[in-house]
Amino acid sequence: MKDQKTMFAVKMDDAVVERVKSFCRERGVKYGFFVEKAVVEQMAREELKEDMLDMKNFRDLELQAVSIEEYLKKRRV
Repeated sequence: MKDQKTMFAVKMDDAVVERVKSFCRERGVKYGFFVEKAVVEQMAREELKEDMLDMKNFRDLELQAVSIEEYLKKRRV
């Protein structure tokens, strides 16, 4: 089964649109494919930044962590 596609319109600066179109034309890439891939990659970068910030913020709590075995023993009591 083929992936379903949805139209997603956004307003962009004219100069950016022209750069994307020119870039895609020169390389034989379809606009939609290029923009979709760029959005997915940017979301992945943003999610990675959030994950790294979480790791930094929770690093101090790691010293308070207990093993899963210890946790389960306490739960059974």
